[in-house]
Amino acid sequence: MLKQGLHYKLLQKLSPQQIQLMKLIQLPTQAFEERLKQEIEENPALDTGKEESEDLDDDLSNEFDDDNDDERSEKEEVEDINIDEYLSDDEIPDYKTQANNYSEDDEEKNVPYAAGTSFHQSLKNQLNTFRLDEEEQAIAEFLVGSIDDSGYIRREIIDLVDDLAFTANVFTTEEKVVTILKKVVHTLDPLGVGARDLKECLIIQLKAKDKTKYRSLSIDILEGAFDHFVKKHYNKLQEKFHISEDELKEVIKEISKLNPKPGSSYAGNNKIAEQIVPDFSIKIIDGELDLVLNARNAPELHVSREYNNMLKGYQEATVKSKSQKDAIFFIKQKLDSAKWFIDAIRQRQQTLLITMNTIMQYQYDYFLTGDERKLKPMILKDIADKINMDVSTVSRVANSKYVSTPYGTKLIKVFFSESMKNDQGEDVSTKEIKKILETVIEKENKNKPLTDEKLAGILKEKGYPIARRTVAKYREQLDLPVARLRKEI
Repeated sequence: MLKQGLHYKLLQKLSPQQIQLMKLIQLPTQAFEERLKQEIEENPALDTGKEESEDLDDDLSNEFDDDNDDERSEKEEVEDINIDEYLSDDEIPDYKTQANNYSEDDEEKNVPYAAGTSFHQSLKNQLNTFRLDEEEQAIAEFLVGSIDDSGYIRREIIDLVDDLAFTANVFTTEEKVVTILKKVVHTLDPLGVGARDLKECLIIQLKAKDKTKYRSLSIDILEGAFDHFVKKHYNKLQEKFHISEDELKEVIKEISKLNPKPGSSYAGNNKIAEQIVPDFSIKIIDGELDLVLNARNAPELHVSREYNNMLKGYQEATVKSKSQKDAIFFIKQKLDSAKWFIDAIRQRQQTLLITMNTIMQYQYDYFLTGDERKLKPMILKDIADKINMDVSTVSRVANSKYVSTPYGTKLIKVFFSESMKNDQGEDVSTKEIKKILETVIEKENKNKPLTDEKLAGILKEKGYPIARRTVAKYREQLDLPVARLRKEI
């Protein structure tokens, strides 16, 4: 049987402008500059730099004259346009025509723009130093394009041969591909790129070093007993290669200098290799914290005077042609867009400053001392409630922005953490517990590393009663191996 009924549902929809504002808030400084550049290129009504003083007529109220029937008809077609709104400085709030809240002397404005070459582009550029025929060049470029973020080629050679045939129309053999891989790709900088596994990566780097007694021994051990080495079966290595403990220590020292992830030499790998440009700067001045928004987030923008003059000319014209009427609609559209963009930038600046200032005040003791043990438990909702904004807005700031502090440049989201109860019933940050755990492991006897169970016992003695499995979880989050793999000789 069909039934009919009414249901009420409360929905909240964001306007296109609100969505664009959220996207602007999420952009870090450099991406914001690119977005700004794009907007300026696309909207000629938006000008940068200091606005030159220019007198405008005060009497701009009689835009249309009722004496002429044609003009009355035209007025009806463009009645939604109030030219006074665009020409009178007094009627346009200053924040709609200009965005410039920072002095030219702000040092953050002079942070150099970071540019660079992508990881893969750098490798391709190096291929130009080799004398390769057309087929060899195509294979080499394909291999470089197959390198992942860590610097490895994880795919099987036979699969690469198939892809070369299907995607690059290069028909070759596994032997030819391996030859190009070893003679060309494995010699590129950084050393170790193009390796198919960790073992090959380390051996490539060792073979490129100057010959020494321990270099040769290190290669022999990696080639002949790699599993024993990574599992730290040191007694088996000494027996197999007939070496002393001191000699094994030298081998470990030699191998520990190598880079297991050569692709990490570039930040972001496929992205542009660039320095981090902090969005905020926190300094300690006379014992107090001082927060500054990077001035590159506060560009000098204003509505084009040239477009104002076009409107003025349109108003003063005695006869208004259809082409002029079409132009006025175009100008209105561009001016509306320019005003909205300037207003959005101002809102972005305010949102960033309010959010970061609240985070700074919440974690005041940490920013004053740099002691991670003084980080308070803090979740996104804590900040959102204080500034009366949505959690998603705080998340956009925290997940995409960096702050320069006296203790280094950090991603803002690292200051957020859940809480746990200590033995006094007080809420403490999980970051505080992780820091203590890290310190305990750092100071342990490496000949007899502490197990997770023993670490849990030590933390309990310090007032943090957490389970062994929680210790294991925190240890993994700190990227610290299990006790067996922390053992040294």
